[in-house]
Amino acid sequence: MIPNVLTVAGSDSGGGAGIQADLKTMLALGVHGMSVVTAVTAQNSLGVQGAWELPVEAVRAQYRSVVDDIGVQAVKTGMLASAELVEAVAELLAVTDAPAVVDPVGVSKHGDSLLAASALNSVRTKLLPVATVATPNLDEVAQLTGVRVESEEQLRRAAAAVLAYGPRWVLIKGGHLPGDAVDLLTDGSEEHWLRAPRHDNRHTHGTGCTLASAIASQLAKGRSVPEAVTAAKEYVTGAVAAGFALGGGIGPVDHGWRFRVGS
Repeated sequence: MIPNVLTVAGSDSGGGAGIQADLKTMLALGVHGMSVVTAVTAQNSLGVQGAWELPVEAVRAQYRSVVDDIGVQAVKTGMLASAELVEAVAELLAVTDAPAVVDPVGVSKHGDSLLAASALNSVRTKLLPVATVATPNLDEVAQLTGVRVESEEQLRRAAAAVLAYGPRWVLIKGGHLPGDAVDLLTDGSEEHWLRAPRHDNRHTHGTGCTLASAIASQLAKGRSVPEAVTAAKEYVTGAVAAGFALGGGIGPVDHGWRFRVGS
């Protein structure tokens, strides 16, 4: 059986992030991707020109439709936009017997807000407690906890601040720091430091969505959290290296890079 993975996220009309990136990642990693659309964005390589969230009842109906009939082996969340949507999705995850990867999306690659300020407390108190793995970047860590990371040594402090809200594991993504791309995965007792060379490529749109979806895909295959995150990091590193120009701004990572190796 092919594992089923569900993404609960916003649509990126440019195809580089959001549910489009999630489904491409899932296909590349050999799982069956399914989607719950939480918001529709008008988005391209230059930024987000508009965003419209869906009603809570539409999100809940999509989720129940998929989970009740098809079933899921892992769920990934991305853009949830509002406190109402955050709380509804958290309630759904709490009664779903599958690991949940929470990417607490706050802003886009271009700096556009994708989460209402009023929703931050709902992310802290409702969504993070039901996460198997939370995957904030450094901007999202600061937004959620007030902790600002400027060096690799401060990643532990950031992880502790996020873990205080209740996720089983947290992956602090240090990609915004200088030097190698260093991430810290921890559950508060064991630590895994994940390092990869930094690629001189500005076309990195969708990196966070892709990584979270890759982790969910590996968890759906039955891998442990450390194994899933390590494999996902390897996949994303290759996707970043192969990122390509699209439009006039920041292009996407290449979700199909493995298909093109040697071709």
